[in-house]
Amino acid sequence: MAASSASAALISSPNPFISPKSQTLSFSASSSLTFQSKSLLRSSLSLRPSTARRNTFLVKAAVLPLVGNPAPDFEAEAVFDQEFINVKLSDYIGKKYVILFFYPLDFTFVCPTEITAFSDRYAEFEKINTEILGVSVDSVFSHLAWVQTDRKSGGLGDLNYPLISDVTKSISKAFNVLIEDQGIALRGLFIIDKEGVIQHSTINNLAIGRSVDETLRTLQALQFVQENPDEVCPAGWKPGEKSMKPDPKGSKEYFAAI
Repeated sequence: MAASSASAALISSPNPFISPKSQTLSFSASSSLTFQSKSLLRSSLSLRPSTARRNTFLVKAAVLPLVGNPAPDFEAEAVFDQEFINVKLSDYIGKKYVILFFYPLDFTFVCPTEITAFSDRYAEFEKINTEILGVSVDSVFSHLAWVQTDRKSGGLGDLNYPLISDVTKSISKAFNVLIEDQGIALRGLFIIDKEGVIQHSTINNLAIGRSVDETLRTLQALQFVQENPDEVCPAGWKPGEKSMKPDPKGSKEYFAAI
């Protein structure tokens, strides 16, 4: 299968993956908040109607935190099953959760340990309706060569999920993980729910690998609170353990039991 190009392009789509620029947030000397908007006269922190029951907040401000906001959409070439394919992030809306993780470069050292670890545990994520997507600034040709290299030689072997090519660095930049002067991405990881909203992110420096166990645990906690909007998950929560009511009276039941 021939590749059309090795480019990655950000999609300028108004909904549901957006990059709001219409509102600014400023602080006055009296510590009150002033919200300015060119087109929307509403609060800078609003509850999305479609997700209110899930306690999911959509933040509107001049500089957006990624968590709690729609993930920047993109469409890019990727390697999967030793073929070149196209991946569009918004295609997963309404269908699956997404684990999107960035790594610095192909044919390096820490990176293959993370990539193969996620691949080896793929079935556990698939079981809870989640897709995994890996991203680096390398070309699809580099990805393909790495996949075709045996693990014992520092390669990846066949993977259970796509590796996306971000040669334009637009995806890494949109997710705020690009090291500009080096042209590579930090080890950013994002959990995106079925509505396309980023619910969790972690960013490690280049020398520090990530934990598949903790990623899975966090995903399970996210799914639990979305399915049980009157509950929250305390530190280290795992499926089957006691959750907590997010109010002064209800929380005492949890604290009394631990």
